[in-house]
Amino acid sequence: MSGAPLCPLCLRPIPPGVPQSLHHLVPKLKGGKGGPTVLLHAICHKEIHAALTEAELARDYATIEALRAHPRLARFIAWVARRPPGFLSRVPGGRRARQR
Repeated sequence: MSGAPLCPLCLRPIPPGVPQSLHHLVPKLKGGKGGPTVLLHAICHKEIHAALTEAELARDYATIEALRAHPRLARFIAWVARRPPGFLSRVPGGRRARQR
């Protein structure tokens, strides 16, 4: 998998054919249209949006470093890092689940 881009969230390679997506560091609806984006595994991107609202992303989590420091995302990163780069899974629980 040499030469495959690395997912900046989980630091695993993104080989060709693995579901991937661009994440706007500042959500488009919060002024990020045309702003910086990062290529992520689709599962990593889904977890970001399951954990955080658009407002939270714009206000407090507009960098990879901030995202990696978020408690739920840090747990996810530790978990997904043990999976192969092409691993797919449903993202459990949305934002409401974290309020318990």
